[in-house]
Amino acid sequence: MKLPELTPCERIDGAFQVKISMSFPLRWVNSYVLKGQHGFTIVDPGPRNLDTEAEWAYVFQQLGMSFEDISDIVVTHHHPDHYGLAGWMQQQGQARVHMSARSHKEAVMMWGDPESTTAMEKRLPSFFVQHGFPLEQVSALEVHMQQAYLQVNPQPEITFIPIGINTRLEWAGRSWMPVETGGHAPGHVSFYEPNSGVILCGDAVLPQISPNISLLPGSDAQPLKSYIDGLQRLGELEVAWAYPGHRNPFGYFRERTQALLAHHEERLEKFQQLIQPEGSTAYELCIAVFGDKLGIHQLRFAMSETLAHLVELVRRERAFMSEESPITRFYSHAS
Repeated sequence: MKLPELTPCERIDGAFQVKISMSFPLRWVNSYVLKGQHGFTIVDPGPRNLDTEAEWAYVFQQLGMSFEDISDIVVTHHHPDHYGLAGWMQQQGQARVHMSARSHKEAVMMWGDPESTTAMEKRLPSFFVQHGFPLEQVSALEVHMQQAYLQVNPQPEITFIPIGINTRLEWAGRSWMPVETGGHAPGHVSFYEPNSGVILCGDAVLPQISPNISLLPGSDAQPLKSYIDGLQRLGELEVAWAYPGHRNPFGYFRERTQALLAHHEERLEKFQQLIQPEGSTAYELCIAVFGDKLGIHQLRFAMSETLAHLVELVRRERAFMSEESPITRFYSHAS
């Protein structure tokens, strides 16, 4: 096990960026430990497994703290690499766990009772098959979903983050404004401090990669529109320094929001051009854009991202969808 890196957050007094390990290709998720008068606040503790539990034991040793010293755990969104350890940490001490009500709704939908007929590990494979996903890959997708479920339990008791234009949250001696956006994850919350221009932006804006935008059954029906709307709101903030969920802190926040907006417009154009005159399934378009060498983990996200872009083309009336046969096909209005 590689010990996690602890790097002081130069723009946040008494705070550390902690790199908690996760699977390839991201390799690590950024957790942030903020010290306040009444204890420590941990933002996005990471996925749960034996290695990450041991990594946090090392972090606590280095910082001279224990579970009882954690007053608050803040989760930007419900994905396992951010949310996974929150419940386990809460059980070791008495920390309050905070996330938005919308994000908690997604957590229940994604990581609730796996035996339920509404569990995502049962709904997602059939949804994908409807969009051309190969039947021979379904069992691998189901196993992948089960593995993700293991990274988020036990799940925490939640204190909901209030969302409002004048809302301020007092953590670690600082006053944070919560900014809720969708797209990457419904209910995703970034935390902005207007006085310093610092933002803890989770996966809403990443410095080098584009956050995954996924269409999932029962979730946001227009995730790319939600993401674009959220980027435009975030880009209006006067951000001097951003602390993201992956990669390293950066200072070109507004420029990055503009680059991500342009990226998705280009990708929408590419998907529309690839739609065949006889119609194309989402899986065919996914392979055309992302290739046919993906493992099941990346294929799941590529498939969901493809669908997010296709329903946005439909919303913009640049494409339409036919569900007359068992397999849904998309057609371009330009064809």
